[in-house]
Amino acid sequence: MGASLSAGPSPASDFLGHPKGVFVCFFTEMWERFSFYGMKALLLLYILKYHLFGDDAGFDLLGAYGGLVYAVPVIGGLLADRYLGMRKAVVLGGVLLVLGHLGMAYEGEQARIVDGVVVRDEAALQVFYLSLALIIMGVGFLKPNISTIVGKLYAPEDPRRDSGFTLFYAGINVGALFASLVCAFLGETYGWKYGFGAAGIGMIAGLIVFIWGQKYLYGLAEPNDPAKLRERVGPLSREWWIYIGSFAGAALVWQLIQRTWTVHGAMHLIAAALAVWFIWFLVRHCTQVERQQMLALVLLIIGVLIFFTLYEQTYGSWVTFTDRMLTKDLFGLTPGNYQPGIPWAIFALASSPVLMVTALRASDRGHGGLAKAAVITMVVALAIALVHDVVLVPQTAGSLTFLGAFFIVVLAPIFSWLWPWLDRRGLNPSKPAKMAVGLVFAGLAFVPLMLAAQSAGSGVLASVWWLVLAYFLLELGEMCLSPIGLSAVTQLSVPRVVGLMMGAFWLATAYSEVLAAQFGKLTSMEVLEGETFDMAVAATRYADLFQPMLWIGVGSGIAYFVLSPLVRRWMHGVR
Repeated sequence: MGASLSAGPSPASDFLGHPKGVFVCFFTEMWERFSFYGMKALLLLYILKYHLFGDDAGFDLLGAYGGLVYAVPVIGGLLADRYLGMRKAVVLGGVLLVLGHLGMAYEGEQARIVDGVVVRDEAALQVFYLSLALIIMGVGFLKPNISTIVGKLYAPEDPRRDSGFTLFYAGINVGALFASLVCAFLGETYGWKYGFGAAGIGMIAGLIVFIWGQKYLYGLAEPNDPAKLRERVGPLSREWWIYIGSFAGAALVWQLIQRTWTVHGAMHLIAAALAVWFIWFLVRHCTQVERQQMLALVLLIIGVLIFFTLYEQTYGSWVTFTDRMLTKDLFGLTPGNYQPGIPWAIFALASSPVLMVTALRASDRGHGGLAKAAVITMVVALAIALVHDVVLVPQTAGSLTFLGAFFIVVLAPIFSWLWPWLDRRGLNPSKPAKMAVGLVFAGLAFVPLMLAAQSAGSGVLASVWWLVLAYFLLELGEMCLSPIGLSAVTQLSVPRVVGLMMGAFWLATAYSEVLAAQFGKLTSMEVLEGETFDMAVAATRYADLFQPMLWIGVGSGIAYFVLSPLVRRWMHGVR
């Protein structure tokens, strides 16, 4: 890239008040999250219903997958920073994701029970495990680097920076919102391969638009030292060794994901090692102020870990509870002779790559009216499809996971107004106080589910609206926690270990997946062949999980309220 390009975007290259590269990143991330959450909404149901895993084994696999998905980006971000550059890392991640999601579409033969023994298609299972490994590695390269590119498109003092990230994060939520409505619905209604295949096609669309739109990144996502990347190490360049290493890493994860106890054990060991290092670093290398700030940071990270241990029940125990114990039709407006059709969202999403490319090309040529019309058409089409697919289409256990992203989309504008409004009046809560409120709401989210379990214990499916209320309370909690996390790491960490603490934050998120799976196993039920599903027993099992989740959330929230003044003092002015 020439020097003129690496200088960054000029005002003339903006579209709707932001660099065009932001819209390319928005679209890429939208499709990556579409494929990721679409697959995740189906994952547990697929392994339980198609491959006939027991509940315990299903939760163990879900925890191992989730843990690795959040751990590997630490490596992907490091390789991009030091060698590969963000653009190439995103393309590599996209290719791995496409291969993984399309591999998930291969079902093989459905497992069956013969003389009381589960007989599975072992070859299909190996394809399934390999596909999970490719997805894990793909997320590891794409996820940490696409958001970094967005930051690079703005000068540090650019006042549009925050709104640009708001726009980018909207892409995450739009992708997650439609993922369940499309992928989970197709998978549970027509066949698992169609749901997983839709996720793969979505990722192909995102990758194509990213490659087409590379010119809008203006050289800002290139390797820091291209010569070092081209340098030969043995028979190949360093760049090619990284590519080969990524597939070798996928082969390693392929084996690890089949041995879930290894992944869970490694997470426990890493958590213990980080705790030992942290104590040693505090004692030997920190001043009193640094020590207190680092302690405040760790308390915030632990709060995030607790919150996401509760939150990740949404893709585990909440899915099986919805499948087994709740009605699915939200509004009861489905015609009596309704036959499952194709979600309208498919058509709206299929048109979005064309409309996005049209908008950016029209803007390049000075046709601002056409560009805006293309964007408006895309937004209106998605909105109409959303209303149709939510109101008139009966949902499935997997598709109802759309409620999380839906409430984020609804609540985010309210909270983005609320925090500055409180701040102007001197009432904006501190980070530990927001943490406390978020944890309390996360705990309270399990109250509607406890009531639903009690209702379903009589043998009649409980109303799906208990689940809607649970998601609403949970997302209120997430909105309180959203200002906390990565910003706290950069503000409170000792500068010389900020990268390590950033890694610790992501590893804590990974560890929460493992813990969530272990808690989810409290609901495990093994229904033997020929037996009927006992809803009274199931209600008791789910209550055995929901009640401790309630007390963990509310109890830890109260603890953070009590500790809030102390933690605020330890932060030494950081807000």
